[in-house]
Amino acid sequence: MNKAELIAGVQKNLGAECSKAHAERAVNAFLMAVEEGLKKDGEVQMVGFGTFVVKHRKARMGRNPQTKEPIEIKASRTVGFRPGTGLRASI
Repeated sequence: MNKAELIAGVQKNLGAECSKAHAERAVNAFLMAVEEGLKKDGEVQMVGFGTFVVKHRKARMGRNPQTKEPIEIKASRTVGFRPGTGLRASI
């Protein structure tokens, strides 16, 4: 599912009174709220659905696959998702 399909699904679930533009604003608002929550708290928890968390990756040594030279991979942050029990049960 891509973002356009998600917007269409939100529009369908909200009913005939919801326009595509309104559904897109709702999806964008949700995504922005998750992003702000991760920046502020490092975690966004939705009971029954799951938890988005900021993960910290340590610096490590890697290898260039073409030249086989060792290279240093810098430390970074990424976002992880842990599904909740309700989502896990529905899949």
